[in-house]
Amino acid sequence: MPLVDSHCHLHFAPLRDDIDAILARAHERGVSHMLCVSVGLSDIGPIQDIMRRDPSVFGSVGIHPNEAGGTDSLFDTLTHLGAYEGIVALGETGLDYYRLEGQDVTRQQTQFRQHIAAARRVAKPLIIHTREAAADTLQILRDEHACDIGGVLHCFTESADFARQVLDLNFYISFSGIVTFKNAQALRDVARLVPEDRLLIETDAPYLAPVPHRGQPNEPSYVSHVAQCLADVRGVSRERIAETTAHNFFRLFKDAVPVDPASAGLGASPVIATEPSHG
Repeated sequence: MPLVDSHCHLHFAPLRDDIDAILARAHERGVSHMLCVSVGLSDIGPIQDIMRRDPSVFGSVGIHPNEAGGTDSLFDTLTHLGAYEGIVALGETGLDYYRLEGQDVTRQQTQFRQHIAAARRVAKPLIIHTREAAADTLQILRDEHACDIGGVLHCFTESADFARQVLDLNFYISFSGIVTFKNAQALRDVARLVPEDRLLIETDAPYLAPVPHRGQPNEPSYVSHVAQCLADVRGVSRERIAETTAHNFFRLFKDAVPVDPASAGLGASPVIATEPSHG
């Protein structure tokens, strides 16, 4: 059963430097589709370049909470870029109070609210990053009626209580290689509780490589280790996890059109718009 990597950064080094081999290994190891996630507005060009190389790669547009670039016109920019063909989500966005480095928390919060408003406007789900900001993340999701559009809490590392609250807000929960780490038993306990129809898997490549590749650059082909860990934790087969999470991915990201596995390789050249599609 093919796997889907719901969150990776193929346009980051070192992946971009060997992109053909990275994509080929992913497909050889059963990864049928990948979502290449933006952390800044300048990412859309490099992401589109990868989408042209491989029709099984989708993209997002957004600004990571620790990244600069938000402006008063951010809502308009996000709604414009969010309408590009192949862009299936807005984000990653959210709040990160772990390493503020002099940043203004208010800027993060304002930027987050603008992403939610833009997602509601273009009717595409959100990809949420949160770190040491659980209470404020939940409050803003509620204030801005993010439940109307939904999305995913990516690279989930929060508590079971936080998980229940975001599930109530119409969000999915995605687990990365962290769930395979020896010291992540509390996270595996949470992973056991997430309803099957709200579960996603990811690599967050090139970061957070799962066991047995911990400490190495991560890549989408390693998502199989996350799937196997969740299968063990939940007492089901790896095939069941693959089937469930792939189905959930395409239910959440409704603009992501699956491609025939036979064509999901290098050299294919789908038409990727450089302007929003208005159809």
